[in-house]
Amino acid sequence: MKHVRKAALGVHLLTATGAVLAMLAMLAAVQEEWTAMFLWLVIAFVVDGVDGPLARKYQVHTHAPQIDGVLMDLIIDYLTYVFIPAYALFSTDLLPGWTGWVVILVITYTSVIYFADTRMKTGDNSFSGFPGCWNMVVLVLFALSPPPAVIVPLVVVLAVLMFLPVKFIHPVRTARWRAVSLPVALVWTLLAVWSAWSGFDMAGWGRVLFVATTLYLLSAGAVQQLVPARRSR
Repeated sequence: MKHVRKAALGVHLLTATGAVLAMLAMLAAVQEEWTAMFLWLVIAFVVDGVDGPLARKYQVHTHAPQIDGVLMDLIIDYLTYVFIPAYALFSTDLLPGWTGWVVILVITYTSVIYFADTRMKTGDNSFSGFPGCWNMVVLVLFALSPPPAVIVPLVVVLAVLMFLPVKFIHPVRTARWRAVSLPVALVWTLLAVWSAWSGFDMAGWGRVLFVATTLYLLSAGAVQQLVPARRSR
């Protein structure tokens, strides 16, 4: 039992490394070292994907209840998923003038409300509404460099989708299609590393695959709502 308590505490300590990764990403962003910033955010993304299953395996609520892992995870997620990516998008030349102000205010304001919403999870462990994964969105925008006429409407639509009953999958926790969703998420992560490492200068096929995996992760939950699961007899 003692080793289980140590393991549960270790999971909390692993989650807490996300705060360090967020600081490293922010320091890189302030210096406009976008490759380094996104690499730190990708590492934080991987940690966030690993610590949840470990927390459930070692039952941290039971064996290390003195630390609120959910609260700590939400704080770190807001920094790495929302705050730093929004700052990065604002600080580049992708959004000149008023467009940058609109986007950064919309992202930060709507996301903090969504993160505090107790109804964000659905019964099948998906998300109700767009889950504020702006780190993924901004990374793709860096890779594609679309004009403001595309970025601003996209941000507004995703912000509105936070508060609509549209489902978005969790690649690890949503059981339905997980055999597809999890590999797609892993491929997306590898492509994200490639994109950042190459200075957002991906080859043609890599860019197409990056967009395709992004669209799958964004739309799979809504498709599941439109196509109900077959009931086993």
